[in-house]
Amino acid sequence: MPGRAIFRTSWAGNVLFAVIAVPVALGFDAFDVAAVVVSVALFLVSLPVWGYAFFVAASRSAGGEDVTLGRMYLFDPGAPRPAQWQLYGSLTVCVVIAAATAAANPFGVLVPMFPLGLLGVWGARHGQYPPRSAYPRGRREGGRDG
Repeated sequence: MPGRAIFRTSWAGNVLFAVIAVPVALGFDAFDVAAVVVSVALFLVSLPVWGYAFFVAASRSAGGEDVTLGRMYLFDPGAPRPAQWQLYGSLTVCVVIAAATAAANPFGVLVPMFPLGLLGVWGARHGQYPPRSAYPRGRREGGRDG
């Protein structure tokens, strides 16, 4: 299955986040600064990840594939089930960790952007998309709207 490095990166981000955020939520104040730094760092890393996903999707679209955000992020229709489980599972775990630790580390609510961005990277790189039609939607030959 393609994208194993993406899966590992997504889960590694969750492990790092949990190792730092959970002790803070349990009252270990020594981890407060580290929790903020890790949370903000994972969010900042997610920004170029999102940009890369957009660039790859735009490149594939320009190459004639009908890449849409729905297909890219929701895997409509045909990503392999194991890929869906890995990526959506990682995102779900991250959201649960963020929700459970938000009172102690409010910056943690930014962290789910990281696995969500990686989900987009997988969709942009490995998703299967139909070819784009010769004419834009709603347009007929001759340039008049139909």
